[in-house]
Amino acid sequence: MADLSIDFAGIKSPNPFWLASAPPANSGEQIMRAFDAGWGGAVWKTLGDPIVNVSSRFGALDYGGQKVMGFTNIELISDRPLEDNLREVREVKKRYPKHAVVVSVMTETRDDWRVLIRRCEDAGADGLELNFGCPHGMCERGMGSSVGQEPRLLEEITSWAKEFAKTPVLVKLTPNVGDILEPGRAGVRGGADGLSLVNTFKSIISVDLDRMVPEPRVGMDSTNGGYCGPAVKPIALHMVASLARDPRIGIPLSGIGGISNWRDAAEFIALGCTSVQVCTAVMHYGFRIVEDMIDGLSNYLDERGMKSVNDLRGRAVRQFREWGELDLGYQLVARIDSNKCIGCQLCVSACHDGAHQCIFTGTEDRKRPPHAHAPHVMAKAPQPQVIGAVAGTRVPWVDEPECVGCNLCALVCPVPECITMEQTSASALKGDTWNRRVQEGRNKVPGGIHEF
Repeated sequence: MADLSIDFAGIKSPNPFWLASAPPANSGEQIMRAFDAGWGGAVWKTLGDPIVNVSSRFGALDYGGQKVMGFTNIELISDRPLEDNLREVREVKKRYPKHAVVVSVMTETRDDWRVLIRRCEDAGADGLELNFGCPHGMCERGMGSSVGQEPRLLEEITSWAKEFAKTPVLVKLTPNVGDILEPGRAGVRGGADGLSLVNTFKSIISVDLDRMVPEPRVGMDSTNGGYCGPAVKPIALHMVASLARDPRIGIPLSGIGGISNWRDAAEFIALGCTSVQVCTAVMHYGFRIVEDMIDGLSNYLDERGMKSVNDLRGRAVRQFREWGELDLGYQLVARIDSNKCIGCQLCVSACHDGAHQCIFTGTEDRKRPPHAHAPHVMAKAPQPQVIGAVAGTRVPWVDEPECVGCNLCALVCPVPECITMEQTSASALKGDTWNRRVQEGRNKVPGGIHEF
């Protein structure tokens, strides 16, 4: 069985699965139950001067029959007395010395940071996570994302924390910026030992059309919240990968953003993360989801002959290229398995209305659209007509010479493996790239703005 244990900038945990700083990590009792369920670490819900919260404070986006595709909150940092939290940190570390307990912290002045960090470390915290990400409530007071959006300020406060701290310091980044590299590099310049990302996205989840008030509703008013859940995972992956590829970062990453199962976690690790943090999925399904995460990741590593989760880290980073470096000669075409096709025609509609208009039905040759590469040549229907096992004569056919390999038909097809994208023989463009064309002065193609 593969070794799942990790060492994150000196913070050790039995596996890479940590609770994110959020309601599931609000108390020692919760975190101890989480550790019993199998979580390897937890980032304590942000500590500072206790605040007063509102009611209600959560909202969710359901889509296509799936509950909580997206989630928003307007809850702030811990509203519990600091001393209560620190007493529980002490108790958790006493009972679970091999698990990672990182404390998220947020405050204002240099002296406040000094005192807060000292008290957290005295309680036994294994590390600190500076909350520079919350996009609501605290940023209006000059904290949270108001710091994360100002690289100089982020760098300065990180340097304060490093001056005061004896344990590793993580900087939690806000995604509400134009370029995630700017705050990431600022954290590194400030001396951070690791980066965690992403915090939540500034959002309005929905509007109550009867009351004409955005959700979540506080009386008859509302405000913007922080958006998270499965819907944000692709954006989070992109930001993680950007930092993992940047040679000026070079410190461990803790991935956050829509992680709901072992596969999500493996993707973040393959893009460079040492640990992953989970919040929304725990709020939806409870602590026990970590059992499937541990089994799934272990099996995956075993099947691929990886002895440690560290062998997976960053494996997919090297395959990332800028668009201009992609092979222009790589060509796919859609192939339809007539025995699996159910004749729903979704691929036909999608191709004709949303793509390249090269999928047809019927037994006759079809007229190609005006923009086709060979517009005056008819698309040849297969002879004899393909008869499907289920769809009968309703099996569509692909005009392969005109198929651009966009994937849309395969994406909308409801039958697994019915439409596959297959590589064609090497084209004359194989190995050519846009960057090479620019270098060699071949980047102007026919049909430009001066050819009238």
